Amino acid sequence: MDDVSRETSMIEAEPTAAASLFGEQIDLARRFTAALGAHGEERGLIGPLEPPRLWNRHILNSAITAPLFTSGSRVADVGSGAGLPGLVLAIARPDVEWVLIEPMERRVAWLQEQVDTLGLANVVVTRSRGEDWKDGAVFDAVTARAVSALRTLIPLTVPLLRVEGELILLKGVNAENEIGAAAKVIQRYRLTNVRVEVVGDGVIDEPTRVLRAKRSR
Repeated sequence: MDDVSRETSMIEAEPTAAASLFGEQIDLARRFTAALGAHGEERGLIGPLEPPRLWNRHILNSAITAPLFTSGSRVADVGSGAGLPGLVLAIARPDVEWVLIEPMERRVAWLQEQVDTLGLANVVVTRSRGEDWKDGAVFDAVTARAVSALRTLIPLTVPLLRVEGELILLKGVNAENEIGAAAKVIQRYRLTNVRVEVVGDGVIDEPTRVLRAKRSR
């Protein structure tokens, strides 16, 4: 079976919402989704159960947050992995500059391949851990998806934020509980307006929970 046939057989049908979420960028989204579905498991990027639910569970789950980012801003995706959400958001928001921070060499190689193949001029891939970032608090926003619990994630992400910069973290169903468990860390890192927003309800099959917070100083 060639790559095209394999992609077609493995990946769920494109949901109706995809075209409206990506707009004129939909062809790039399709190409990325096809590549991830075809090669993600063999390259250790996604599990074997993911291709049949790739659009709804991963691509649209990431893309639905695209309107939360400000045009012209610079955003870091910490622990970018397969490119979720960073590459998906870079496709959906070509007016935003994205820095994908990922420590694993094979994942960095994948990310750079996709950036080059898709011609994403608004993306820089950096091999690093969030805690090893050397360039200071330079980002307008920092995002992450499925990296770690909030109390662990805050020390990895907030130091990258400029004052008044925003955390926009894609979390699971226990997001509200994570806020309570991270209360001391939230205070230590001077985060304000910490809340969970549910986005995509009625638009995509699985709405996304987004934890948002501002760095006060």
